[in-house]
Amino acid sequence: MMSDFHEFHDELRTVARELLGKAGAAAVEWPALTRAGWTGLETADEFDGAAATFTEIAILLEEIGRAAARTPYPAVVATGIGALNLLEPSTRRDAVLRETVAGTALPVAVLAGDMVPAAGGETACAGTGGIVPTFELVQTGPEYLLSGAADYVLEAPSATVLLVPAHAADGTPGIAVVEPGVTGLEVTEQPVVDETRSFGRVTAHDVALTPQSFQLFAPGTPQPLRHLYDRAALAVACDSLGVAAAMVDATVDYTRVREQFGRPIGSFQAVKHACADMLVDLTVARQLVTAALSAMAEGAPEVGRAVSMAKSFTGEAAVRVAGQAMQLHGGIGYTWESGIHRYLKRATLDRTLYGSPTAHRRELAARYR
Repeated sequence: MMSDFHEFHDELRTVARELLGKAGAAAVEWPALTRAGWTGLETADEFDGAAATFTEIAILLEEIGRAAARTPYPAVVATGIGALNLLEPSTRRDAVLRETVAGTALPVAVLAGDMVPAAGGETACAGTGGIVPTFELVQTGPEYLLSGAADYVLEAPSATVLLVPAHAADGTPGIAVVEPGVTGLEVTEQPVVDETRSFGRVTAHDVALTPQSFQLFAPGTPQPLRHLYDRAALAVACDSLGVAAAMVDATVDYTRVREQFGRPIGSFQAVKHACADMLVDLTVARQLVTAALSAMAEGAPEVGRAVSMAKSFTGEAAVRVAGQAMQLHGGIGYTWESGIHRYLKRATLDRTLYGSPTAHRRELAARYR
């Protein structure tokens, strides 16, 4: 399905590449993204947004991966705004959306990065396949008490608003809107191999909330938590796609100018074959990501399968491409100055974030049992 903004995609990609290129290895300034309108791209007109779709967001996510940029933007748009858009309209929800568009709020949904939805809509641990309990709300008089924990929550240390998926005592699913720093809530940073992103463990010990802080999902929303995980996984696949594209371009450019035995190394057959393999990986990955984006835009019933196919293949492909890029760059590829290590580390983390290839393939295989 073609987006209403399709004619602006090339311009959006060009502007994004230019903006991210200015930051280099430094963190991208959040006000710059706000001024560019990125924070309001997928929000409705009533919140001063552009009312675009996740298809346009995917372009930005790919460019962020291409630049290996340091920014909480992927977590904010993929999980934060994604969760807010699934909720029933309310004063609290609308206020957070407006603040996000204005750049004064950074909402992040508390989704464990080492989880992947299993068949049937349950949330299974990617490493063991076991069922992981969600956060729970217990009503005590006029208040709710929130308890639970989640590991490797992307950009949790940077969030100004935490959106915690939880079930009320009667089983009603929703989102608890929590401010970091409240009594009983802890966000502990967790180190990872990729220095361009931050993760945290979110733990709630009987956090007291008002009834207004628990927001229900809009009626008729099928498996909202599953939708959020699919959205998060697809966002990571877009990032992996950008990483792979950057490494293909960098390697082709390098092999054209690097000479050995009086000729460019790109003229050697072995190097040509290696670059061709990288391009094949990138091409297949792009096709799978595009198919998953189309399925999500159309609300197709098999969107979960399309996302698992894109995430499992693209995650592995990006690691292969980055590893091949490092090898084809020769000795300089192993130096700190080359910057290729940043892409290899980012691809390595992307491969396991929101479900490893094995976990997603297990999910795909389960559909045929």
